[in-house]
Amino acid sequence: MQQSATMAPGNMPRPVTRTARGTGNVGDRVFEYMCKGAGVLVLLLLGGIIVELFLGGWPVFKQFGLSFVTSTEWDPVQEVFGAGVSIYGTIVTAILAIVIAVPVAFGIAFFLTELAPPWMRRPVGTAVELLAAVPSIIYGMWGFFVIVPIMSGTVQPFVIDTLGEIPVIGDLFQGPPFGTGILTAAIILAIMILPFIAATMRDVFTQVPGVYKESAYGLGCTRWEVMRGVVLPYTRVSVVGGIMLGLGRALGETMAVTFVIGNANRISASLFGPGNTIASLVALEFGESEAGSLKLSALLALGFILFVISFIVLATSRWLLRSRLKA
Repeated sequence: MQQSATMAPGNMPRPVTRTARGTGNVGDRVFEYMCKGAGVLVLLLLGGIIVELFLGGWPVFKQFGLSFVTSTEWDPVQEVFGAGVSIYGTIVTAILAIVIAVPVAFGIAFFLTELAPPWMRRPVGTAVELLAAVPSIIYGMWGFFVIVPIMSGTVQPFVIDTLGEIPVIGDLFQGPPFGTGILTAAIILAIMILPFIAATMRDVFTQVPGVYKESAYGLGCTRWEVMRGVVLPYTRVSVVGGIMLGLGRALGETMAVTFVIGNANRISASLFGPGNTIASLVALEFGESEAGSLKLSALLALGFILFVISFIVLATSRWLLRSRLKA
């Protein structure tokens, strides 16, 4: 009878029967197969979604070709469809949301990890995390009834009268102050993705070994110098991952954007101008599309394009991270 390497109390070897060891091997194999099955299932689901969207949108790709991606015309009556406006709105609102949200999220994480007294860190951190649990339609309604009146009555008139007169830059801040538009949608998106980015930054900042920061403080570094020279280099991979998580939600957000973007199928040079995104256009038009129609095919093609955009963003972030790690 074979014996295990473990020792029983009193330094006596503890025997293990073949039956017990064999049972353990079967359990390990079952667990291994379950994990492999879960991984394969994810790949199958992802592949199934991609194939279904592509096949559903193939009639539009076949009829319009590359012009479907570049065209700005969307006329269901004449069955002429173009994704240019919605692609533009999706990318611009997501980028603006990241530009707005990342500095605020960094400030929150820096405050909670370095400046806030211990009694304040937990309540404030919990409040930030609770923002992530708010449904997107609530953000949309709040944006429509609260943010839009503020933008139309105060913010947009002031910005138009000041920045609107500056050459080149002024083109971004011109037009009637309706309140809705690209910038308003970006602000709502920034508020929505803020808790994801801030919570990720806070958690990874707390994982930095204390000896690293204490050594920097011992050399006379300030809090900002410690954050810039020690914390951020140590956590840059996780920080970028949190930002990409927020960007992914911003790209695919639907109802919140639909409430405040204006839903106009045109590209405006002004950030105050109305527009739409892929998700908002699909949400508005899907209920009116008939099965087998060219319009439904166009909406499925938009979904495929949104997936491609998300994949490109993810692949770019991974490439940047690998480049930084090799450097």
